[in-house]
Amino acid sequence: MSTYTEYFQKSKVFLYPLLDIEKAESFVPIETYISWDNLFSTDNLKFICIYNCSKNAQYKSFENRVLKKNKLHECTFTIDDNKHGCIFNMENYKNDYNIFIEGRYSKFSKKTKNKILKYFGNVGQISEYIESFLKPDAYHKLYADELGVQIKTIEEVYEICSVPDLNKETCREKIPDNLSL
Repeated sequence: MSTYTEYFQKSKVFLYPLLDIEKAESFVPIETYISWDNLFSTDNLKFICIYNCSKNAQYKSFENRVLKKNKLHECTFTIDDNKHGCIFNMENYKNDYNIFIEGRYSKFSKKTKNKILKYFGNVGQISEYIESFLKPDAYHKLYADELGVQIKTIEEVYEICSVPDLNKETCREKIPDNLSL
């Protein structure tokens, strides 16, 4: 395994699995966010999923069967003919949500870590990356070697995955008229 140094949407990796939506579902969000420009901030404990598809019978079924029945569901909305979304209230995960914002993924509760690990499984490179982010101790030497720094430096930082970029984790879509919180 080599180190992963590119930015990726942290909310999609660390928060989406907390929704308990099966990985095999037909629809996966194209983007996820933890705040919405001019609507709410990270203090509101929201998680936004944006789907890029027409609102055909298959998507409507998914929306009714999966999104609206989710215990964290707050509302669904339409941005345009091919872009729809859902807002989830993450109050039940308040401590882990705040840990997420701080980028201290190794400090997630055991329950949250287990959900994330279960979602990504234990096969393949992505599962290795996820495990390294949640349990960095075992990967400090690897990251120190890959980055050409002393292991002491990595151990002091401790986390091996960067904090969420709050700018990239903020939805900039126009707030739809049909959004009711």
